[in-house]
Amino acid sequence: MKPVTVPSRAKALNSLLKKARRRNIILESADGERFVLAAIAEWQGFDVGHSDEFAVEVRRTARNKQLAKLMAARRAKDKNKPRLSLEKVKKELGLE
Repeated sequence: MKPVTVPSRAKALNSLLKKARRRNIILESADGERFVLAAIAEWQGFDVGHSDEFAVEVRRTARNKQLAKLMAARRAKDKNKPRLSLEKVKKELGLE
């Protein structure tokens, strides 16, 4: 995803952002295409490049120290949370 800064003079967009802080919004274009506008708490993105080659992207991601640190922190935080097996999740979602 690419973050886009909305200027303060964009009144219509800022009005929608204000509404999205309270409740997620589905935006519909004139041609009927739909988009979701939702607040994302504690979101952090990582740019690893724009290669069409998957192996290159994997290597770049593996070398991303900031991403590795974030993932380690999440692992430590979630260490004692109960886990669900893939089979159980599929069963609960009716995907078996």
